[in-house]
Amino acid sequence: MSFAAEVVIIGTGGAVRLTGSGLGCSEWPLCTPESLFPTEELGIHGVIEFGNRTLTGVVGVLALAVLALTLLHVGARRELRRTAWFAAGGIAGGAVAYLIADALGAPGFVAFAAVALLSVIAAAVAALRTIVDRRDLVLLAFVVVGGVVAQALVGGITVLTGLNPFIVGFHYVSSVVLVMVTSAYLVRAYERPGPREWAVPAWFATLTYATAAALALTLAFGVLTTANGPHSGDADVIRTGFDASVLAHVHAIPGYVLAALLAVLVGAGAILRLPTLRWSLALLVTVVVQVAVGVYQAREALPPLAVGIHMVLAALTAAAMTVVVLRLKRPGSPAPEPEVRSGLGATAVAAG
Repeated sequence: MSFAAEVVIIGTGGAVRLTGSGLGCSEWPLCTPESLFPTEELGIHGVIEFGNRTLTGVVGVLALAVLALTLLHVGARRELRRTAWFAAGGIAGGAVAYLIADALGAPGFVAFAAVALLSVIAAAVAALRTIVDRRDLVLLAFVVVGGVVAQALVGGITVLTGLNPFIVGFHYVSSVVLVMVTSAYLVRAYERPGPREWAVPAWFATLTYATAAALALTLAFGVLTTANGPHSGDADVIRTGFDASVLAHVHAIPGYVLAALLAVLVGAGAILRLPTLRWSLALLVTVVVQVAVGVYQAREALPPLAVGIHMVLAALTAAAMTVVVLRLKRPGSPAPEPEVRSGLGATAVAAG
């Protein structure tokens, strides 16, 4: 559910931008200086923007639920109680910081979110120092909770800066990172804990990492292209700086390289029967669809729906790439049980 929510909020965030609702609520965390909720005067843009903010709360609740269930699963009830105290302290401390910052004329929500984020980090450090079993899952769960808090902070800064294109782009990239983290959690949750060993040849692993780098470049140039395109998030916000038409061609280059590398990974995986084959194939299909959507939107003057689909598919592509990278290794073989022999041998083993 947490993974699905992270993907959905990318879609709703894209809807905010593509419908020109980025400043549908002029304030943060309030929608207007006088109201938490959108007023009738704000129209549909206020509803869309506030709906995305509300979904952020849902994502946060799901992240907290995953963290609590993970701590219970590993038998860390004491750490769960301690984390709850950290959360309460973070909320109380954040409220005090909010009042102080507001009295000084500074954005109170920035102070509140900063204190809340520090409490999440402190809780994670305290828990991981004592937890032995499935520390990987606990760490990933804490990262998602901290990421949601950080996302709320960046979202508020985005509004206050009048939809600065670089902050908007960072907001999207951080959302994609959270999708990757939740997908990593799902992969590791269904694997046996313990040391891991390589499941593929060294050259294949190197090629996979090169493919991941090509994907990262494709996403980076894609975000930069969108930041200078026509969908700024508000009719009064004008993008300046780089030429979006030039960036679109630059963005396509690593995209085509990515598709070619994935074709090699799929072919090699099929020949060698590697455990990455299924997800490499899924990733290749996703990238091919992405390329098709990208070509279509470029030729049709960037229709909003196509751009939104492109944004969501990019997040799913990053998630699939995460799974492929994690499949490069597998849980190591369990240590063999000591051989127990009868008679004097068994006595010698017991004495030893």
